[in-house]
Amino acid sequence: MQADNDARVDNVPVKPGGSPFALGVKTFFDRLVAIIGLIVLSPLLLLIAGLIAITSPGPIFFRQIRSGWHGEPFSIFKFRTMVVDAEKLGLGAQTTGSDPRVTSVGRVLRTLSLDELPQLINIARGDMSLIGPRPTLPYQVERYTERQRGRLLRRPGVTGWAQIHGRKSLSWPQRIEHDIWYVEHWSLWLDIRIALRTIPVVFGAEGVDDSGAGDEISRR
Repeated sequence: MQADNDARVDNVPVKPGGSPFALGVKTFFDRLVAIIGLIVLSPLLLLIAGLIAITSPGPIFFRQIRSGWHGEPFSIFKFRTMVVDAEKLGLGAQTTGSDPRVTSVGRVLRTLSLDELPQLINIARGDMSLIGPRPTLPYQVERYTERQRGRLLRRPGVTGWAQIHGRKSLSWPQRIEHDIWYVEHWSLWLDIRIALRTIPVVFGAEGVDDSGAGDEISRR
């Protein structure tokens, strides 16, 4: 019976909410905030880059191909939080709360989500939005059902509806369903609500869990 219910749900098309004008406002605001953010936060970005360079040999940034709007691939930017070639060591693509591959600086960056700051570059380029479904890996998208691909009908974001409703405590199917709800009910006001609720979630470290599998290794 559950399988039949799931099949019926998967056959329901996802209908994105919002008007073209509102989406245009969102895109303009995203890029404006990203550019201003890069300028204002440049001292912090330089400080973090310096700490990474001093405490861990290797590149400052971690880049990885993710699936973006309509599944189009793009290169995401993050501050590197793990040792170089971490996926070849220890647990491979999985991490734990005390994973020795995570650097001392990286652990702080992950806890405060500061490793995500370079994604302002992605937003300024138009690859991402401030608010939206988190961008996932291409191999994960290949496994999506037709309905789950509906989460790709909005540009991926730094934070989103799923992130303020449990973050890493949610299973992948639960996160995807939260993202689909966001796509279907999107509005500028919803983005404002998510932005305001993201602040206490991040600084309260709600739902932060370094033991998650899947793309956790990609948080380097």
